[in-house]
Amino acid sequence: MFAITGITGQVGGQLAGVLLGQGLKVRAVLRNEGKAVTWAAQGCEIAIAAMDDAAALRAAFTGVEAVFVLLPSNFDPVPGFGEVARLRDALVEALRAAMPPRVVFLSTIGAQAREENLLTQLQIVERALAELPMPLAFLRAAWFMENTAMDIESARQSGVVQSFLQPADKPVPMVATADIAAVAAELLQERWTGLRVVELEGSARITPHELAATLGRVLQREVKAEAVPRGSWEDLFRAQGMANPGPRMRMLDGFNEGWIEFESGPGGSRKGTTSLETVLRGLVAG
Repeated sequence: MFAITGITGQVGGQLAGVLLGQGLKVRAVLRNEGKAVTWAAQGCEIAIAAMDDAAALRAAFTGVEAVFVLLPSNFDPVPGFGEVARLRDALVEALRAAMPPRVVFLSTIGAQAREENLLTQLQIVERALAELPMPLAFLRAAWFMENTAMDIESARQSGVVQSFLQPADKPVPMVATADIAAVAAELLQERWTGLRVVELEGSARITPHELAATLGRVLQREVKAEAVPRGSWEDLFRAQGMANPGPRMRMLDGFNEGWIEFESGPGGSRKGTTSLETVLRGLVAG
């Protein structure tokens, strides 16, 4: 039995599909009981637990072979990252009590960066989990190719992808969520001691120009990447409803300036196999 948090998201859902397809048992850890029916119908055992409920998480993590931990996304954290500190504390308490044989935590490229940014939330959790006594693996994934989903309508209508990743000819480490799920499934079933760090990206880095051109092929029209001026970011993000856009802006700076990178460097990362075009065709079709 493998416990999976974040199962309603892209990575968690695909991970569950991989494990179920291998004939393995899955415990779906859900915050929303209303979403349990879908996973129960696929043969999952259900556990209801919010990520800040240590007692419920302990029950969800007890009696399993391994636990996959995926935190809810938070693009607009409060100053000081108080929300993730609350989740961290509940998670650590639950894992200490349940003592599963292995834990795989979905982290991020740049989790080790010294500059504070949006991804610091994952660093905060990594540091706490590293103190736990059971075998742990930090799966540090690159920028999701699926983030392009938010650009499809603009590309279809205007032929433009508004890019915060810049300059547009700078290669960016990206990865498909299907590759993340596949590697996570392997890690959950492996045996090791201590702490492992697995850094994962696609087979080749992708520039915004290449991303736009690939999307253009899929949409069968010309699509270009257009850089969003750095000076406009704060007003733009606040207009979208963000109260604290600074961490998100610094994350983008980190990719653009190069200080958000894998700890082992580009040569030390594991490489996925799913192409950008495959991902984009799936997004457009879906």
